[in-house]
Amino acid sequence: MHTGPSPLSARTADAFYHDLGGGRFASAAATAGPWSAKTQHGGPPSALMGRAMEQHEPRPGMRIARVTVELLRPVPVADLQLRVRTVRSGGSTEILEGEMTSGGKPVLVARAWRLVASPPDTPFLCHGPAAPARPGPQAAHAMAGAHLDGYIAAMEWRFEHGRGFDTPGPGTAWARQRIRLVGGAADTPLTRALTLADSSWAVAFELDHHAGLVINTDITLALHRDPVGEWLCLRSDTAASPAGSGLALGQLDDATGDCGRVLQTLLVTERRTGG
Repeated sequence: MHTGPSPLSARTADAFYHDLGGGRFASAAATAGPWSAKTQHGGPPSALMGRAMEQHEPRPGMRIARVTVELLRPVPVADLQLRVRTVRSGGSTEILEGEMTSGGKPVLVARAWRLVASPPDTPFLCHGPAAPARPGPQAAHAMAGAHLDGYIAAMEWRFEHGRGFDTPGPGTAWARQRIRLVGGAADTPLTRALTLADSSWAVAFELDHHAGLVINTDITLALHRDPVGEWLCLRSDTAASPAGSGLALGQLDDATGDCGRVLQTLLVTERRTGG
């Protein structure tokens, strides 16, 4: 049984995961997040769960409109097992529930609403300014103190001129995957959005995660329409209060406009020391 990262780095991997069959997936080193080469960024496993939900008893004329992912513990760069069940199914709505385990331990749970698609005469409602145009090619972006040869390298990032992960937010970034989610399988609008969604608070970056511990406990992605194309834009900001917690809110756009929102609860606390 595979229990460690793939020997392929993010710069040479062809996918974040490889399908082992029976709901099992091998994780490539490209899934590794900024905090450790041994634990995954929240984007790829969220997208892998979204993919499993899309493939679970699909119904014509229905789409997944909202996914909430609860990150129970750091997801290791190792084999993953996914299970999805239908909690309730009606004529026009249903709710799905999924669990991801590694080594027999739950690492992630999720719920999703699958809804009947709205009729063609539904008005297109979009308030607020359009996203800025996507900048041209940029040099690879770094993040102070981060593991870069994983998810960060497996995505192409384009920030506003002169800005990046270490620039205090609110922030705006266009991004796309350099590799597929699952080897040999096509990505979907939902999986592309979920692969990026967990980066919303990092694009916002208004709380000092070097001085203290700042990390999201969850990801909620709500899409009023399916994103189009590989490139997606996150415009994100942060709210926080003493004796409270943090909240990162992002708007997701594609080249044609607004697609939906990303919401993340942030744990804000002092870093623990050994002893």
